[in-house]
Amino acid sequence: MSGDRSGADVEPQPVTFAPEGPVDLSTAGLVPLTGAEDDYDQLLRAVGDRRFVLLGEASHGTHDFYRERARITQRLIVEKGFSAVAVEADWPDAYRVNRYVLGQSADADATAALADFRRFPGWMWRNTDIAAFIGWLRSYNDACDGPLRQVRFYGLDLYSLRASMEAVVAYLDANDAAAAARARDRFSCFDHVGGEGPDYGNAVRLDLTVPCEREVIAELVDLRQHAAALMASDGQAAADEYFVAEQNARVIHNAERYYREMYLGAVSSWNLRDEHMAATLANLASHLDQLRGRSKIVVWEHNSHVGDARATELGQAGEFNVGQLVRTAWGEDCLLVGFTTDHGRVTAASEWGGPAERKHVRPALEGSYEKLFHQAPVKSFSMFLDPAHDALSGPLLERAIGVIYRPETERASHWFHARLAAQFDAIVHIDRTTAVEPLDRTSFWDEGEPPETYPTGL
Repeated sequence: MSGDRSGADVEPQPVTFAPEGPVDLSTAGLVPLTGAEDDYDQLLRAVGDRRFVLLGEASHGTHDFYRERARITQRLIVEKGFSAVAVEADWPDAYRVNRYVLGQSADADATAALADFRRFPGWMWRNTDIAAFIGWLRSYNDACDGPLRQVRFYGLDLYSLRASMEAVVAYLDANDAAAAARARDRFSCFDHVGGEGPDYGNAVRLDLTVPCEREVIAELVDLRQHAAALMASDGQAAADEYFVAEQNARVIHNAERYYREMYLGAVSSWNLRDEHMAATLANLASHLDQLRGRSKIVVWEHNSHVGDARATELGQAGEFNVGQLVRTAWGEDCLLVGFTTDHGRVTAASEWGGPAERKHVRPALEGSYEKLFHQAPVKSFSMFLDPAHDALSGPLLERAIGVIYRPETERASHWFHARLAAQFDAIVHIDRTTAVEPLDRTSFWDEGEPPETYPTGL
C-alpha cells in the first residue's frame, strides 16, 4: 500500500538491461539550481501550453523535493495559468484542503486543513513544506479576481474506502433523504468487517465475509441515474458538489476492488491503483473544463507513478503507471519530471505503520544514475533528457524510497534498472537532500543528530 514499489523484502527483478560503456554529463545541458527566481526558466519554456505537468519525487520524505515542486508549481500557477494541483493522496482528505484554499471552510489555517490526513504515513502530507504551500495557495486564491481564477487542490488516490462512504452519505443526506437511506443500506455490507480496507480484503480472502462489489456498483449507478435531480439547483456549486460525491463513489468502487486484489497479486493491485489515479485525473480535467474552460493540472506523485513504466524493469514485469497512461492519452500535452538524490537524510519508517524516523540515505550505488549525477560538475541542477544522449539513455540503476526505507537491504529493496531518458522528459537532481519535517514529530524522528539546517542555496 505504500506510494511506490520500494520497501519490500524481495529480490530485484531479473536484470535485462546492462550499461553500455562509460557515461559523461559534460555535454548534457545541466542548468544549475541556486535558489534564484530564474532557476526553472528553461523548464517553464518547455511547458509551453501543455495541460499536464507531472512532478515526481525519489522518496516520500525529502524536504528538498517538496520545496522544489512547490517552487515549480507556484510559477506554473502564476505564469502559465495552471488551475489545479492533484496529489498522491486520498480524495476526501485532500478535498478538505481544497475547501480551505478556496476559502470555503472554517479551518483556521493550513495545519488545521490537513487534519484529515490521519492514515499512515501522516508525514507524507502533514509536514511543514505542505503546510507552507497550502498557505501560499490560500493567499494566492484570496487575491484572485473571482472564483473561476482560483486554484484547486485534489487527491488522486483510492485508499479512503470508509471516508468516501461517509462523504457520499453526507452529500445525499443534504440532497435526497431516500437516496441516503439506500446508500446506508448498501454500505452496511462492510459492517461485517471492522477496521479499514485491508481488513475487508483479508476477510474476503479468508472467506469470512462476502464481497461487497454488487453493493458499491449499485450505489455508483444509482448516483449517476439521479444526477439531474441532485443537480437541480442552478449554478456551479451544485455541479461541483455532485462531482465530488460521484468521485467518492468511484473511489469506493475501485477501493473495494483494490483491497480484494492486494492479497492476490502485487501487479494487479498496482495497476488497478494507477489506472484509478489516471482516470481520476482525466475526470478532473473534464470537470474543470466545464467549469472554467481549458484547464491545466500539476500532479505531485512518486517517481514510480510519474515516470513512464515502459522504460523500467517493473514495466517489463507487467506493471503500468500514471505517467505511462497520461503519455498514452495526452501525448505532447504532458511533461514528466523526475527527481533524484545521491545522499542525505530522509523521513521514513522501518516497517509499515511504524513511526516516522529521520534516516541517513546511503550514497548511490555504482552503475546508477544517482552516482552519475553525483559526479557532475554541479551538485544540484535540472536537465532535459534526450534518449539519443548515451549518458542518459542507460540502462542504469535508479533508486526509489517510499514511506519505508531499509538501508540494510538497500539493493534489493530500493533499486531497479531503468532507461531514464525514456522514463522522464526532465530531471531535477539535488545531490545532498534533507528530511521533511513532520507536523507531528515522533521520538524516533528526533533521535540522533540535531535537526539539520537547511542550506540557503542548493
